[in-house]
Amino acid sequence: MSRIGKRPISLPAKVTVSIDGQTVSVKGPKGQLERTLPDEVTVGQEGETIVVKRVDDSRVARACHGLSRTLVANMVEGVEKGFEKKLEIQGVGYRAQVKGKNLILNVGYSQPVEVVPPEGISLAVEANTNVTVSGIDKEIVGNIAAKIRDVRPPEPYKGKGIRYAGEYILRKAGKSGKK
Repeated sequence: MSRIGKRPISLPAKVTVSIDGQTVSVKGPKGQLERTLPDEVTVGQEGETIVVKRVDDSRVARACHGLSRTLVANMVEGVEKGFEKKLEIQGVGYRAQVKGKNLILNVGYSQPVEVVPPEGISLAVEANTNVTVSGIDKEIVGNIAAKIRDVRPPEPYKGKGIRYAGEYILRKAGKSGKK
């Protein structure tokens, strides 16, 4: 039995869940999310908790059990609190700004790079170098943060580039001088 999969998901007071076969809809103060789960698991509501169980003990069902429980738990947490990822920009002249809903990045290329967020994702910039990606869907927030980081990943010699807040970059020594 999956250790994560057998844990029940407790529902906060402001969150409502409707289950229609394999489709789970979660509604809360921040918005609404819907996801269709694989046929190898069943979802049920028992009072103020949601329980995810697998249909049989096949390899695929065991693999989907913990994943499906985590997906539903992230939906519940997202509509209640939301998710956010913070990125830091380091480098001389590197900066970011928000124009409308879009993020404009000046990170050493000849042209600024424009990142257009999907529906439900908001981008914020503090002090021209700190970017915050926030939304209710954890998967989309993580994907957009990864796309922003991929514009200019941190390089190992000087550490310039876009990194996650708190990310450690393994530094290299570089060339040594003539002797």
